[in-house]
Amino acid sequence: MLFSVIGNYSLLLGLFFGLVLLYFSAKNFRNSKLLDTKILSFTFLQFFLVVISFLCLVFSFVVSDFSNETVFNHSHTTKPFFYKIAGTWGNHEGSLLLWLLVLTLFILIFLIRTKNQPVKYRVLTLVFQQIIIIGFFIFLIKTSNPFNHIYPVPSEGLGLNPILQDPALAIHPPILYLGYVGSSIIFSSVLAATTLNIISKKWASHIKKWVLISWIFLTLGILLGSIWAYYELGWGGFWFWDPVENVSLMPWLALTTLLHCILVLEKKLILTSWVIILSISTFALSMSGTFLVRSGILNSVHTFANDPERGLFILIFLFSLIFLSLFIFFFFHKTSTDNPSSFFWLSKETAIIINNWFMMYFLSVVLIGTIYPIFLDVISSQKISVGPPFYHKLIIPFLIPFLLIMAIGPKLKWIKSNLDDKIYLISLLIISILLSILIVKNFSSNFLINTILISSAFYLFFITLRDFFIKGFKNLAQNIAHFGFSLLILSILFNSLFSSEIITNLKVGQTFENKKAKIVFESISQKEAKNYRSIIGNFTVQDSKGKIENLLPELRIYNQPNITTSEADIKTTLLSDKFMVINIVQNQEFFNVRYQVKPFMLWIWISVILISFGGLMSFLKNYISFSDCRASSSRIKK
Repeated sequence: MLFSVIGNYSLLLGLFFGLVLLYFSAKNFRNSKLLDTKILSFTFLQFFLVVISFLCLVFSFVVSDFSNETVFNHSHTTKPFFYKIAGTWGNHEGSLLLWLLVLTLFILIFLIRTKNQPVKYRVLTLVFQQIIIIGFFIFLIKTSNPFNHIYPVPSEGLGLNPILQDPALAIHPPILYLGYVGSSIIFSSVLAATTLNIISKKWASHIKKWVLISWIFLTLGILLGSIWAYYELGWGGFWFWDPVENVSLMPWLALTTLLHCILVLEKKLILTSWVIILSISTFALSMSGTFLVRSGILNSVHTFANDPERGLFILIFLFSLIFLSLFIFFFFHKTSTDNPSSFFWLSKETAIIINNWFMMYFLSVVLIGTIYPIFLDVISSQKISVGPPFYHKLIIPFLIPFLLIMAIGPKLKWIKSNLDDKIYLISLLIISILLSILIVKNFSSNFLINTILISSAFYLFFITLRDFFIKGFKNLAQNIAHFGFSLLILSILFNSLFSSEIITNLKVGQTFENKKAKIVFESISQKEAKNYRSIIGNFTVQDSKGKIENLLPELRIYNQPNITTSEADIKTTLLSDKFMVINIVQNQEFFNVRYQVKPFMLWIWISVILISFGGLMSFLKNYISFSDCRASSSRIKK
């Protein structure tokens, strides 16, 4: 009870300090020779109060304080300690409190790390960020308070959804939110810079660090969610085009496009309109994801809440922010320097802008596929689901030129370029085509499209691989990220082409055999854990080459809530995963057995880590350069 009271009052005080900060920001904006020390102090106090509030919720979960409604709805005394802590953000109220925590942390870091930036710019960024923070404070306190009381106090809680009781999903939301909320600083910063008309090469270098850190966390957050879905949901895939997966992919596409526009803006004062619109779009898409997940509109295993009032609040708040940002863009942005005609047709800028168009097309496809069923349901009460075929048919043909331009673009120079090394570029293209024909010929009915697609992926792969040996450490971060992306595309394509699946019903002692594998259901066993009981199937699988594997998939029956989940057993090697999951066939002695061979699964995860590592290297390079510049500036002043 005490923790809930302290946490609730900390939220109210945090809201108060947000309003105070708006007052001091307006006062400081008129007399802005130096940033008022009160602003930094109150920003720290606001962050400190949110930290206290968040820790109070954590402690409430740890001690199983069921007088707290959030704890009662999402915890249980038998839940393991780690998942009691993770349960703090494994629900609607707690996840929004985590959003608020990251929002206040990022603006504090921004104020501390931007002492060399103009005071008016820092203050105005704080104002826009505080508008977002105050909106979240009001939303939490009014509609989603994590410290509501229950009386009389229940003796036991309802428990956490068992599929959320997983290490990957426990750390997935915080990392994903760092990516989402990082876009808020980019949003606030670009609105401040647009209002003051200070978007420049210097500003691009400054904001690039925030774009990179948000992009890295968002990439890793999506990766963790994909890994969790692969082994926990029992479907044997890494991406299902689930609407909630899509709402994390959309800001990533916008943020990736923004990152490349910032790189151009650093070299040449062009694409300023792109930068502003993409900064606004990235944050708007992050907020839209919050709206869709928490309004009950989407039906998904990922969704947190089913409350139209909450969804309506977020929707109104989102439209208000978008209206504000568009007003600033149209009334304050100077378009005279944004001159597309200054592009030479063969230059790095041209390659980036063309691939930006492709990225916006991919984003549009995902956006339409996600929201079209919602609008159709509202207009005609007709329910449809948009599945993988829709996305594959619309995205795959355009992925081919995207990969080719991505391969050639880095070879071009800024402003104006001649395409050098034509012989090796043509040679690698021929090798890629021949290699893809050999691979696809015996494995695919869609010979033409798969040959061209794999050829373009191989082409990017070979060119980036060659750059490692030829260029050494020059553009190493870019080479690693592009190499990781080419490896990702190849791994996904090979996974799709070479995967195999067996679905059958077996009793204990029975055998299933075909040309691909022989499956023997040896026995079943049981074990007891703290909060669930396991039924473990013992299977022997012999593949077509005679190799034998022992697989032990589980059924877990949780005590609170009383839910049965399937836990896959996966044997991972460098070349493939052997994946098995079982389910009980109702009112029968049979078990439904799903056995899959998933080639190159490990390389999908490795490739995304490489992409993130490339971004991290770029961030560290910029951070070190920025620190060196500040140190040099300090020595000159002395």
